[in-house]
Amino acid sequence: MAAKFELYNDKAGEIRFRLKAGNGETILSSEGYKQMASAKNGVESVKKNAPEDSRYEKKETSAGNFMFNLKSTNGQVIGTSQSYKSESGRDNGVESVKKNAPDATVVDLTE
Repeated sequence: MAAKFELYNDKAGEIRFRLKAGNGETILSSEGYKQMASAKNGVESVKKNAPEDSRYEKKETSAGNFMFNLKSTNGQVIGTSQSYKSESGRDNGVESVKKNAPDATVVDLTE
């Protein structure tokens, strides 16, 4: 199964997207958007910025886990990873986004 972006409605009524790897695991999630057009622009921004190493902000959480943010050219966070138990897990997550995001299909689950 190929990677895909899923557009969906959250509990607050906003539109979000998540990037799922071929194995069905969510590897990147977005903030909430009020408009579908904004959410779709967010997906396009992820596709464009994903291949660039400099767009990833790697962090350690207060609980001692690891995560990353993908940022656009203006520094705004466009996607956030899940929490990983190890740095290598997080780094594999970054590589998965870099590899999968540019060609991922978009599935609209809001209807």
